[in-house]
Amino acid sequence: MTPQESLVLIVYAPALVGNDGRSLAVVHAVERALPGSRLEWKVSEDGRLIVLPQRDDWLADAAARGEFPLVCNGDESYPVTIYGLATSARSSSGNQPLLDIHADLPMDAAGIARAVDVLCGVAESAQSFWGHATPHDAAVEISRQTRDPARKPGVPPRGLPALKFPDKIRSPEIPHRLGWLNYWSAATAQAIGFPDPARDMALLSRSLCTATGGWVVRLTDAPLDLDDPSHLDALKRAYERFPEIGGRAAP
Repeated sequence: MTPQESLVLIVYAPALVGNDGRSLAVVHAVERALPGSRLEWKVSEDGRLIVLPQRDDWLADAAARGEFPLVCNGDESYPVTIYGLATSARSSSGNQPLLDIHADLPMDAAGIARAVDVLCGVAESAQSFWGHATPHDAAVEISRQTRDPARKPGVPPRGLPALKFPDKIRSPEIPHRLGWLNYWSAATAQAIGFPDPARDMALLSRSLCTATGGWVVRLTDAPLDLDDPSHLDALKRAYERFPEIGGRAAP
């Protein structure tokens, strides 16, 4: 499975506080959303797959140390992986330490069909502020929107707007960027002004309200492909609709 065939999922949540149960809940959410996937393997430093017979206890011990190590399904022909990274307050939006959870799953018909369930399950189990699930190639291009005259000069690709670095964004509820499937917690939706029935009819037709009052918002019916002019236009329209995203709104 090459990166170009994967769906990249990232959510941004409050930092782990001891073994608060969220890392294990996230792993269980992925297993529920992808029937048949058991994330009971780790990868050694030399790249070998090692089974975890006491996976839940192993994750709980790691969480108590503030860690969320990578676990996977042990299938190199159909890899599903997830892990978390601690981000310091200095590098995070709103100067709050965060947990960034990263997952990859195959972008075949089954992966695409389950993508909303995986994103929603991971995001809500982690008590996330926001997140997205996006095809690898589109995610790489969208990441190139983040620009700064000193730290990362240049022009974003395809006429997309320049986005600020996370540490320049005022609040962790403000998304850094858009993706194909966007998870916005209730607090994030309020911060960016979604939904507005008068302006968001098209987005609402492709949106799901979650059990906690958050939203999963799908920008395009098919997975986001920036070589498709209609997909690129949809992404640009969404940035125009939500100027808070990427820290672009006037203070």
